[in-house]
Amino acid sequence: MERPSQTIECGDFVLRRWRGQSDFAPAFKLIEESLDHLRPWMPWVACHSEKSTRDFLAKSESKWASGEAYNYAITKDGTVIGMCQICRGAEPQGWRMGYWLHPAATGQGIATRATAAMVTEMFALPGVEYVEITHDLANTSSGAVPRRLGFTEVRREQATPSEAPSGSGIEVLWRLNRPVR
Repeated sequence: MERPSQTIECGDFVLRRWRGQSDFAPAFKLIEESLDHLRPWMPWVACHSEKSTRDFLAKSESKWASGEAYNYAITKDGTVIGMCQICRGAEPQGWRMGYWLHPAATGQGIATRATAAMVTEMFALPGVEYVEITHDLANTSSGAVPRRLGFTEVRREQATPSEAPSGSGIEVLWRLNRPVR
């Protein structure tokens, strides 16, 4: 099975595969320092703990091995500043991407460039026909990324009630199709 690269250079920052439990300290610190920033949009923050971080890293390893999902640390000058993930979507040819940054790393185009690099990496693989991004309608920062990269808004739908506390309850789905060769 072909997979994306474990390390993706993005100029002044790098996407690199999470290295399991050896990445516990930087992952936990990143989440701890980002809790207030993430809480409005990420429901999992309510359950954040050392155990949940260790579980995330273990699942990242097993999902990478199975080809179900590819989780990356976003690093700049050796410091973890965010995360991005791409996982299989509902259809075998589709993948769904997510991302978030430490609050000090926002507003610098990093999420947009990381997303663009992941899309390029995925479209280099056989069988990947599209990449999707979803976000809450009220999360305009997350919505700016697919808009900048030429994704098309496909639909808006009611989110499940347990979604993000600051959310509108409307989930926006964007899609970018593989360019015609």
